[in-house]
Amino acid sequence: MTLTPATIRDYDAQAADRETTDTATFGLGCFWGPDARFGAMDGVVRTRVGYAGGTTSDPSYHALGDHTEVVQVDFDPAVVSYRTLVETVCQHHPLHTQPQKPQYQHLVLPSTPSQRATIGAVLADLGETATSVDTRIERLSQFYPAETYHQKYRLRSATAFVDAFDAARYTDEDFRDSPIAATLNGYVAGHNVNLDVELPPPDQHASG
Repeated sequence: MTLTPATIRDYDAQAADRETTDTATFGLGCFWGPDARFGAMDGVVRTRVGYAGGTTSDPSYHALGDHTEVVQVDFDPAVVSYRTLVETVCQHHPLHTQPQKPQYQHLVLPSTPSQRATIGAVLADLGETATSVDTRIERLSQFYPAETYHQKYRLRSATAFVDAFDAARYTDEDFRDSPIAATLNGYVAGHNVNLDVELPPPDQHASG
């Protein structure tokens, strides 16, 4: 199967809907990399990047205030657990290093008591606690989606793929929330993905 407008629409139509997925939110520095990494994971259905963790109203990239760049992940708990996502976070950023600039700080934002308990369990397995690490662990209050040009940033360099979404008549919001776009974003960034679509090497699609 090759990537066509019909393939895109069919794949997304068959993906788990939001009623059957859970959501996780993490700040791990610049949000482009984590967006691609999580998008490549089995069980991750959708990703989006944005701003959270601060108090400034209606932040934007050029008026971020005290917010942090974050990635928000919709995942199928029957395939991948919140614990696995948190373990991935711990593997890919230093728990005892915290950038001074709020924009790029390390931040884990549980939205439920269960998520908070899972974070505590993962840290305990590492011999840590929420107070022994520099990573901020705070309840999610609000998530603000980032501007269109930040969504699926790596994928946007692959013009052949983007053309297929345009031919499928996807709006900017459709593209941001597309399950297959999340996976392809990881693929273009060089991550291994589980996708039953015939795809050439990622560098053949990048426009620069």
